[in-house]
Amino acid sequence: PSHADATYDAKYGVRAIAGGGRSSARETIGRVAAGAIAKTLLREVAGVEIVAWVSSVKDVVVPEGAIDYDTVSVAEVEESMVRCPVEEVSDKMVKAIDDIKRQRESCGGTVTCVVRNCPWGLGSPVFDKLEAELAKAMMSLPATKGFEVGSGFGSTTMTGSEHNDEFVVDPATNKVRTRTNRSGGIQGGITNGENIVLHIAFKPTSTIAIKQNTVTRDGEETETLFKGRHDPCVVPRAVPMVDSMVALVLADQLLQNHAQCGILPGDDSLPLVATNDHKFNTPV
Repeated sequence: PSHADATYDAKYGVRAIAGGGRSSARETIGRVAAGAIAKTLLREVAGVEIVAWVSSVKDVVVPEGAIDYDTVSVAEVEESMVRCPVEEVSDKMVKAIDDIKRQRESCGGTVTCVVRNCPWGLGSPVFDKLEAELAKAMMSLPATKGFEVGSGFGSTTMTGSEHNDEFVVDPATNKVRTRTNRSGGIQGGITNGENIVLHIAFKPTSTIAIKQNTVTRDGEETETLFKGRHDPCVVPRAVPMVDSMVALVLADQLLQNHAQCGILPGDDSLPLVATNDHKFNTPV
């Protein structure tokens, strides 16, 4: 139940009996390897930082404001067994997963990803909006069931004046900023220089050690029971998959934007720094 076997079998007439085949998270090894290269490109060329962490497991949720999006580091995330940088919440997540495992059950959760120092102008209008590209990348990962950028579904309960991000000039840098960041760093499908904030929902692992009803390939109703080692919660493992896919999307967008707008220096100076900090009086 809830595996890819039935749909793969219906479409191709064959399925991976052991391990899930192409529906298994094992296939993401290539994404993570490529993501490491993309992160290096983004960091060295534009100073972009990407940090992702587990923000919820089952009903254990990191409280709002408990993590500083501007300072949280990959090192802090990796100190936690479940990749949650808030120690007391991390401990509760570990206990929740252990409890679920003892029940022979599984649980899901949420990964939050923040992109810092992203230059203005990445993304395109209409069909190639940056959030659309990111949504496709995130939803291509195994076990994903939801995607939010910025305020996400929470924006549906707000008024326009509550949700709008007012523009201001940062007195320290003289750069255009927004007072709030409910847009999640993307407006009109294009980055505005603020942190990109994403939330990705992962469902409970489908493979559980509890007897369940199913149907054979011959259409006969029966019961099934899975055996072997299976993760009771895949969310901690999803963190490097998320940040790698975000890096790949942004690396593509950075190179496309440079080809269109020439935002990077033409010489060989290092480090290369994006030069498109937005000013309203700068001609495009």
